[in-house]
Amino acid sequence: MAEYSWPNEAQRTLIGRKISRLDGPVKVSGEAKYSYDVNRPGMLYGTILRSPFAHARITRLDLSKVRAMHGVRAVRVIQDVGAEIQWEKDGVVSLAAVSESVLWDALQAVDIEYEVLSHFVNEERLEDAPETKPGGAQTTGDPDVAMHESDVVLEGYYGLAKVAHCCLEAHGQVCEWQDDEHLTAWCSTQAVSGLPGQFGEALKIPAANVRIITEYMGGGFGSKFSADRWGVECAELARETKTAVKMMLSRDAEMAIAGDRPSAYAKVKVGCSSEGDLKAWISESWGSGGLVRGGNPPLPYVVEVPNRRKVHTAVPTNTGAARAWRAPNHPQACLITMSALDDLAAKIGMDPVQFFNKNIHLTGRLAGIYKQELSIASKMIDWEANWRPRTKSQDGPVKRGMGVAFHTWGGRAHQSNCEVIVYPDGLVEAKLGSQDLGTGTKTVIAIVLAETFGLKISQVKVRLGDSQFPQSGGSGGSTTVGGVSSSTRRAAQAALEKLFEVVSGELGVESADQLEAHDGFIRVKDDHSRAIEWKRAVARLGANPITVTGKNPGPGKLNDSGVGGVQMADVSVDVETGVVSINRMVAVQDCGLILDLKTARSQVFGSLIMGIAYALTEEKIMDPVTGALLNADMEFYKLPGVFDVGKLEVHMMTGPGYDERGVIGLGEPPVIAPGAAISNAVANALGVRVPTLPLTSDRVLKALGKGA
Repeated sequence: MAEYSWPNEAQRTLIGRKISRLDGPVKVSGEAKYSYDVNRPGMLYGTILRSPFAHARITRLDLSKVRAMHGVRAVRVIQDVGAEIQWEKDGVVSLAAVSESVLWDALQAVDIEYEVLSHFVNEERLEDAPETKPGGAQTTGDPDVAMHESDVVLEGYYGLAKVAHCCLEAHGQVCEWQDDEHLTAWCSTQAVSGLPGQFGEALKIPAANVRIITEYMGGGFGSKFSADRWGVECAELARETKTAVKMMLSRDAEMAIAGDRPSAYAKVKVGCSSEGDLKAWISESWGSGGLVRGGNPPLPYVVEVPNRRKVHTAVPTNTGAARAWRAPNHPQACLITMSALDDLAAKIGMDPVQFFNKNIHLTGRLAGIYKQELSIASKMIDWEANWRPRTKSQDGPVKRGMGVAFHTWGGRAHQSNCEVIVYPDGLVEAKLGSQDLGTGTKTVIAIVLAETFGLKISQVKVRLGDSQFPQSGGSGGSTTVGGVSSSTRRAAQAALEKLFEVVSGELGVESADQLEAHDGFIRVKDDHSRAIEWKRAVARLGANPITVTGKNPGPGKLNDSGVGGVQMADVSVDVETGVVSINRMVAVQDCGLILDLKTARSQVFGSLIMGIAYALTEEKIMDPVTGALLNADMEFYKLPGVFDVGKLEVHMMTGPGYDERGVIGLGEPPVIAPGAAISNAVANALGVRVPTLPLTSDRVLKALGKGA
């Protein structure tokens, strides 16, 4: 093939259209089988005894009663006497039994004692944290001099709490051994091709002996890349009992130890001229992602203030470790930066849209995109008619406000291999060791296949979720769609060329590059009257299908990296109750070439809803006295419902100048800015900043001086 490329707009019949997910019917009907739904013959159930303390030392562990219980098939010690527990719900003993009720009784029968040690779980109070050490200062220019020379200086405090991934399908798996050396695991994972190596290393068997299957999964959001301790323990229990074992995390364990987004807090000082030209930025930030990780938000975010200095402190806490959560570090940086700049604009009496436009050149290569997006978003939400300065009074207890924020993300495609098979009966099949998190990965691969071969989607088949298929990267960093679509496109184009070679003589052409596939036919490009119907063409293969493997990265420019987006929020705040309501949110998103407009827009809608959740309600609330997570269930860990999200509108930046870059990941960027846009809208409504997210009633009332 002379060039691996996407068809131009005039040639596309499927790419860029609104196409429903292929797995939609089986999901809504309940036919789809998730890891939780896998039940193997004679299967046992597994669980883990977890520590109730955030920091403790095991002083006694007697398992004799448990081992003697009827129905208990295996007991394994994870941490023995003398081990130091570092966070609540850390695992101590794993068990397998014939039923979940027997497991429950077995947990109660474990004779264990602890020496409770001191703990720290409230990282916002940096002054109370033990053994913290700031990182080195990162400086550009001379921020101290520039700050002194600024006409207007704003000092503020901003932050946002830890939030859980809160996957509706908890972490877990079913493990079954074919013998002592070969394992099959049905896992809820974002890394089908990556897990065999992790299991193999932990279990001391070759990675090639491990098969991972993930036909469907119920959310990961960055938390499901690892085999995890519970995965390895499940496999060990299955090996010991020579029986399949299912071990899925309970909701309280899922919330406490399966990862969270690190918190971030910052004291910010920013200066500008009286006309609004940014001059200087100085920030001291801190946050925690558990005992050893704290994140490090890229401050200032997007806007490269000419003179800047930042220092970040990672605060260790006795909590479960952080994991990647949708655009790691970006929502934190966006909230801190956009809030500070919005407050600065308010201090000089400037419309924040005008303020951001004035400094748009500081956003680098995306400046032109941001300028267009600010204009489009302003028209969508009617900014000029609805925005008012913070100082303008409003009658009644319900105040209305408008806010804006923008974001960026990479989205570079991951490494991917795809095997495409063209069968003599006309079916075209793609196999990839990738996974569909529910975002429509299987659908976009089918679109690429059908588009390339000039077929209907019903004439192609996509197989994912099995580590025995060609290796593909994990679904993180918004890298999946670029990787799998590019490897599929290359394999499909190469396979199509082989088919062209088979039928070129019959069509009377000298070379395959004179042919094309369109609407169920192989035809001559310059003479459409010379054509062979698809079924006739593939019948020429005889008994031998065409099999080709495509790889990404590879030749041809099929994907790219780097997008920007702008979001605006229209909110109402009841100053008597402190309740924040979303009226409208608009998102204008740069996205490269869109393969499926329906699933692409759905990604943005989903991100807006996630953003509203962490802006208004989501927060892991830790008890400073016990170190326990207080809201480790769906009753008290609040997520928005359908009546909580207001009216959402999405505009995708497509067409000339955008499509030519190829496919760019879209899952993460739109979740970055909602928190900042909503926070700015609330500040605009109230006239004062509610400094930290989520914007709960108590925090709103406190900012208004109405609460303690």
